[in-house]
Amino acid sequence: MPSSPPRHDGAHARHKLKITARSATDLHAKAEPGDRVWDTLLGGFHMIRRKSATSWRLTYRNTAGKKRTITLGRYPGLTADQARKLAHETLGATYQGEDPLADRQAVRDHARALEQQTLVAYLDGPYELYQNRGKRGKATLQTLRREFVDWLDRPLGSLTRSDAERWQAAMEKRGLAFSTCHRAYGALQTLLNHAAERGTIDANPLKGIRLERPALSEKELAESTSTRRYLEDQEVLALFAGIEAYQTHRREGRRRSRYHGKPWLEDLDHVTYVNYAPPLILLLFYTGFRPGDLHGLRWEHVNLTFATIRKVIEKIAHKRPEPQTFPLAPEAVEVLKTWHEQQGQPATGYAFPNPKTVERYDYTAIGRHWRRIKALTEALPKEKRIAKALPADLELYSLRHNFASQLIMRGTDLLAVSRLMGHADIHTTIEHYGHLAPDHKRDIVKRFGADTQALLTGQPAEDDIVIEPARG
Repeated sequence: MPSSPPRHDGAHARHKLKITARSATDLHAKAEPGDRVWDTLLGGFHMIRRKSATSWRLTYRNTAGKKRTITLGRYPGLTADQARKLAHETLGATYQGEDPLADRQAVRDHARALEQQTLVAYLDGPYELYQNRGKRGKATLQTLRREFVDWLDRPLGSLTRSDAERWQAAMEKRGLAFSTCHRAYGALQTLLNHAAERGTIDANPLKGIRLERPALSEKELAESTSTRRYLEDQEVLALFAGIEAYQTHRREGRRRSRYHGKPWLEDLDHVTYVNYAPPLILLLFYTGFRPGDLHGLRWEHVNLTFATIRKVIEKIAHKRPEPQTFPLAPEAVEVLKTWHEQQGQPATGYAFPNPKTVERYDYTAIGRHWRRIKALTEALPKEKRIAKALPADLELYSLRHNFASQLIMRGTDLLAVSRLMGHADIHTTIEHYGHLAPDHKRDIVKRFGADTQALLTGQPAEDDIVIEPARG
């Protein structure tokens, strides 16, 4: 390539020649920043030397007649032949009425807009539509808006590990438990994964970043051992007496309401259950189901003749989407039969529907009934043999833990319990309830030691049978 003359006025050298691999190499090696080589074979196609890089470009006119210049790529990443071919394709697009530079800018603007989309914009837009299809979607959206209020105006792609650490510290300063922080943070991770899968952001910026679990205090350590527990005999008695007291309390209240000007209200003195809460809680006790699975129970799932429930377990539906069959104790069948008759023996629909909407209750609705039952056990008369009330902090979920615990302590094998609990993996059953199984290992070890001592001393072990030699 001919050398350019000295320049003192800021002008740059411009050459016209057939661009080849060699001329491209010369320009890249010898030219000064700003020098260009224009191809003689394809109009508008040229190469420009910059201080930091050498690039391939194409100058064209758009449909409005305006001259535009687009960068095709960099040398040597793009060879001369590859660049010329790309220039041909780009010019072909302009002949079809397209404007490649405008299209590229639109793509960049769109990508930039997506990258800058804020948390609140995504919450109020595509994510709200997505969550509204789930049974707990509204609660999830409320959690995200409440717990990440300081992040609502932040672009999704701008979140960092430092943000997560500061957020956790702020949550702990408010006195919130780690489990609460973990649930909220998990909801945010799900949102970011959703945005990444749909191309709103390139990737979840918090992927792989976990919250740090704080060390447990002595009080928390003590409480952690009692969270997953079974009910004592006196607590079982208190549970059933509390349900009875709850029904009595509701019937008395209904009689007063009907007497004082509301005769249209249903008479509760002639029904077995005053509302859905008593039969649902009794079924939780007798079946060990999760509360959510009973809230979602439909009459199509129930076979009263064969005493079974066959349904998909909601919590593990993503792992086991097929329905599972669960046998029912006679007491559970009696509860369902009575409630079925009281509801008019429907063939379909939710077993415990909200009477106002005929849809399933929100999962939090049973909480107020459960709190009332526990409170009523504090005033139970002595003649009911109730020595203690139900603890105020006893969770409804404890009825499920009690079901599994009682079965295992009665010698039921862990595999059978795992299936009755609807666990996706028997290791879950072993991890949480295995310690309650009868300790056959201790008996085996004791027997081994006793047999060894008997061999060494020549004395029979305690449970050995001694056969006397025949006489005569």
